[in-house]
Amino acid sequence: MEEREIETPRGPARVRVTRPRGKVASVLVLGHGAGGDVDAPDLVAVHDAATAGGVQVVLVTQPYRVAGRRAPAPAGHLDEAWVAVVRSLGVRRKPLIVGGRSSGARVACRTAVELGAAGVLALAFPLHPPGKPERSRADELPADLPTLVLNGDRDAFGVPESSGAVEVVVRPGATHDLRKDVKGTADLAVAWLRTQGWAR
Repeated sequence: MEEREIETPRGPARVRVTRPRGKVASVLVLGHGAGGDVDAPDLVAVHDAATAGGVQVVLVTQPYRVAGRRAPAPAGHLDEAWVAVVRSLGVRRKPLIVGGRSSGARVACRTAVELGAAGVLALAFPLHPPGKPERSRADELPADLPTLVLNGDRDAFGVPESSGAVEVVVRPGATHDLRKDVKGTADLAVAWLRTQGWAR
């Protein structure tokens, strides 16, 4: 595992890079939720399962969190920093999959096409603010890229519907933090990566 800071237009971000043993099948870059960090249980579980499946995993901490702030930066700032980080990784010869949990999933969805990603892995995609279903963010999901969304059926932020290239898998009994059966959630993520040819 390697950890380093990367300069972005919004300040330094931090990346934690884990290479799998053997040949690298793909590169999975994951971002954290709005007030959380890359040590969230679902991100850790996906990290561990993906690296075991031959995936190089990069966990990205946004500049506002590196600076010690909990309140998230505006969406445009998050996207700008994320794009700078992912581009700095120089992923060219392997499939690039972007993703994250909650706010990080939204950032990955909004920027996936711009970054030339092969697919998106969205954990707890927040379809709308709690109690405000009229403020849907469904249009942020990439219509033409293979996308797996893993949401709990008790998520107060809502659950998107499968549509086009977007496959939604609902985790029974799970809330927005996806802490219930994180191993099962991670197994579903890696099974999807395998079906796409992005994991061993």
